[in-house]
Amino acid sequence: MQNTLAIISLKRIRENAKLLKRAAGTPLIAVVKDDAYGHGGERVAHSLHGIADAFAVSTVDEGAALRCAGVEEDILVLTPPLDREEVLRISSYDLIAPITSFFVLKTALAAATDTPLRVHIAVNTGMNRYGFQPRRIAEVLKKINAFSVEGVFSHLYAPASVSHLNAQIKLFQEAVEKVKAVYPNAKSHLAATGGIFAGVKSDMVRTGIALYGYSPEGFAVAGIKPAMKIYASIAHSGRTMGNGFGYGIEENVPERAHTLRLGYGDGFFRDGGKRCMDATVESGYARTGTRKLVLKDVSEYAKIHNTTEYEALVNVSRKAEKRYDES
Repeated sequence: MQNTLAIISLKRIRENAKLLKRAAGTPLIAVVKDDAYGHGGERVAHSLHGIADAFAVSTVDEGAALRCAGVEEDILVLTPPLDREEVLRISSYDLIAPITSFFVLKTALAAATDTPLRVHIAVNTGMNRYGFQPRRIAEVLKKINAFSVEGVFSHLYAPASVSHLNAQIKLFQEAVEKVKAVYPNAKSHLAATGGIFAGVKSDMVRTGIALYGYSPEGFAVAGIKPAMKIYASIAHSGRTMGNGFGYGIEENVPERAHTLRLGYGDGFFRDGGKRCMDATVESGYARTGTRKLVLKDVSEYAKIHNTTEYEALVNVSRKAEKRYDES
């Protein structure tokens, strides 16, 4: 098989999760959206059994896939359902729906189910992605009693900025007080990875990028270790001729070069003329038919290409064959 190969350490993911849970001191919602940031949603979720108290995914499809794979913990869908079918699927797979707007609330109410829909109320504390404005929470509570309200949450922007952080915490706490006055058992969660290390307190925490070994912007999380390495096949190796090196012209072409079966079609950036859609030319001899480690430090790779670890991980793992190291 000539796809790139991702070797993923489930042990490191478990160790990262334990470290984060100890740091938070609360139950942990493990974010496994977008195929667990490219690491394999089902395998990661099963590896975190007994450590993670719940999981968060992006879409109903992702939640359904975890249920079909035998994941039994609570699963929160982060993207709101926009039609009746999605609401019914959330209910049938025993997922938790985010109620993020009056449109979503109306859509969910119109999709009658045999059992009350399990929901978490989303609050907009400044990220402006999803959620009700805090001043509208009382109005929401008057209309949401047909559901099983199990939580209230928001998402921080710029958690490393103390002034912005404190303003968001204040807004969220005001909303939580209103929700818990009606639903005292509802669990609040505001902190993602950055929020944990900014000292944000709530009933639960959600953590994503640090599970996989990387710190969010503005933080350096000690002790976490990257869980993925990417390898590519050596598809050709030999002496060079002319002044071409991939698509580019080189003044000093090396005497020998080898070709990796890896390109931007596999989710890697073009890297000048050396990389095309399905091949990358590098200097030096390499044994054809073997594999070469091409990506170990995603932070360095992301910095070079002016992006984030989040984007890099999802892209480079997109077509990779995944193999898991349990040790």
